[in-house]
Amino acid sequence: MNSLAHPQLRFTPTVADPDGPRELVILGSTGSIGTQAIDVVLRNPGRFRVVALSAAGGRVELLAEQAVALGVHTVAVADPAAEKPLREALAAKAQGAPLPRVLAGPDAATELAAAECHSVLNGITGSIGLAPTLAALRAGRVLVLANKESLIVGGPLVKAVAQPGQIVPVDSEHAALFQALAGGTRAEVRKLVVTASGGPFRNRSREQLVGVTPSDALAHPTWAMGPVVTINSATLVNKGLEVIEAHLLYDVPFDRIEVVVHPQSVVHSMVEFVDGSTLAQASPPDMRMPIALGLGWPDRVPDAAPGCDWTKAATWEFFPLDNEAFPAVELAREVGTLGGTAPAVFNAANEECVDAFLKGALPFTGIVDTVAKVVAEHGTPQSGTSLTVEDVLHAESWARARARELAAG
Repeated sequence: MNSLAHPQLRFTPTVADPDGPRELVILGSTGSIGTQAIDVVLRNPGRFRVVALSAAGGRVELLAEQAVALGVHTVAVADPAAEKPLREALAAKAQGAPLPRVLAGPDAATELAAAECHSVLNGITGSIGLAPTLAALRAGRVLVLANKESLIVGGPLVKAVAQPGQIVPVDSEHAALFQALAGGTRAEVRKLVVTASGGPFRNRSREQLVGVTPSDALAHPTWAMGPVVTINSATLVNKGLEVIEAHLLYDVPFDRIEVVVHPQSVVHSMVEFVDGSTLAQASPPDMRMPIALGLGWPDRVPDAAPGCDWTKAATWEFFPLDNEAFPAVELAREVGTLGGTAPAVFNAANEECVDAFLKGALPFTGIVDTVAKVVAEHGTPQSGTSLTVEDVLHAESWARARARELAAG
């Protein structure tokens, strides 16, 4: 297997470990992943040092606070209009200390991704993370990947430049698979079992989902996430994306990747081996654990997050996925099998449909139904070695426009 993420391989970055702390670049530092990563870093000052940060630009006060607290040498914002308020916030918080260099514009994060460091944590949300992902890999950095969309929409592009073991995944499910896969050889793997919380509607039939409101769908029972990811969890589109990601990361065929509903979100995923043995990774739902694993790999970071409390009684439940009520996973398998630009179309159309649902322009069941129509209209995708970033961007642009047209009725 040509696995991008391989726990039994040790990728050596172009910039070797310094004598002091491991140097990191964090992309998307003001988001959920980024803020939790910084919490891990600040609690381990002798182990990690952040040299650069990037963010979209909507939370410049927080970004400036992070930059000053960490003493970074470069800060980047994607929104050029955020440059001036960021400089002002940095000057106010630095109190005479040297100010970091400031980059601004849509390519700023991509420039940072190739900066001199050991590891790049890509915590950007959405397919705009593709260019930084490719830049980090081409520069020979370890890529700590939380931005699943960049791998999903640019699968062939990422696989063409990534070395085996160069990517360490941060999604809780893929971090779990990463750890469990260390328990055997790749030839001994029978299947991957990806767990899903089931979201807030796991016991509902398709008919019962028709009248679901945005406030209903945003009430996730386990995780606190942004609105798009939360809606994706409710539709199980997020799980479909994770199936594609697992296929690309571990080179396991789609028919050997199973999804099972696990409401407690303690077992994050499992690997079944050919002898019938199954290895599961379990921990309370806290993203600091997989983040710390990615930042510190191949070593673990002590006390990164609380472990399971085995002194208390607990019950773990597992249920088969209802594909009739939640068709997103099967649609994702079809899209992943098509490959090429089809995953980009799937992802982009879904983002537009989620936006339409949140605005009241599309019913809950209409999200995946509309995505399926867009995917079907897309037809045979651009694929193979001829696939380019421009192909992906063009497919996304078409998919967004077509999804908006269908959602508008």
